[in-house]
Amino acid sequence: KAQMQIRKAERKKAKLRLGIAAPSGSGKTYSALLMAFGIGGKVGLIDTEHGSGDLYAHLGDYDVIGIEAPYTVDKYQKAIAAFEQAGYTTIIIDSLSHAWAGDGGLLDKQGKIADRGTNSFAAWRTITPEYNALLDAMLQSPCYIIATMRAKQEYVLETNDKGKQTPKKVGMAPVQREGMEYEFTVMLDVDMQHIASASKDRTSLFDGRFFKISEDTGKELLAWLETGIEGPDVAAILRNISGSSTVEILKSNFEAAMLMLEAVHHNNITKAKNARYRELTAQKEAA
Repeated sequence: KAQMQIRKAERKKAKLRLGIAAPSGSGKTYSALLMAFGIGGKVGLIDTEHGSGDLYAHLGDYDVIGIEAPYTVDKYQKAIAAFEQAGYTTIIIDSLSHAWAGDGGLLDKQGKIADRGTNSFAAWRTITPEYNALLDAMLQSPCYIIATMRAKQEYVLETNDKGKQTPKKVGMAPVQREGMEYEFTVMLDVDMQHIASASKDRTSLFDGRFFKISEDTGKELLAWLETGIEGPDVAAILRNISGSSTVEILKSNFEAAMLMLEAVHHNNITKAKNARYRELTAQKEAA
């Protein structure tokens, strides 16, 4: 039985997971591209906005994969995988909101399942695994990920000095499943004047700042991301698991990997272990 491992906390190099939430017309795509150009390398943009991704070709060199309705998780996964396999540095998902609230997105699919007579709670049992698969595609990518999300203004009612209730704007809510913003390293809200502020920031680079996103923002983030020791080679660990020659070695490699790697990789490691276990047991039965 594997013992719990106690180790020193270390700042490892990280891959950016950045969200940009903004109302329509506030420059989400423009901001995401400037950020990606600041990071450098090959930039790929997944465009769900009917060709709007091509409007900024004058800013720099980038490539586009267009997604049309229905905005299924499978299409997003395939587009992310295509850019990964082609060796891109940064993938911009513009916009992630379509996967949730667009035509054929997860909310739409949940509603259609419920309309067929399945109760709403049971319908979510079908949708939640797809939502988790989309999260995994972003979180486990070897690329930097920048995801834009449409935002709607949030208001609360307050009683004024005359005793009347009046609406007060309290911020922006991304059009996305509640809690999605917590999956990102940094979550930036951009207003109609193109001013950004961080609603969540693990880097502490943007605490208390109000700024316009530029290429320098990407350079600043890259410097933070590159500060730290190299993390474990996940690809090599997966190869070791897939190449385990016996069930005992497979078990040992799996336990070591689960201790070594962050939770974000555990799903892929478990899949590789299960696949190799099936192969080894089939070989034993055939012998």
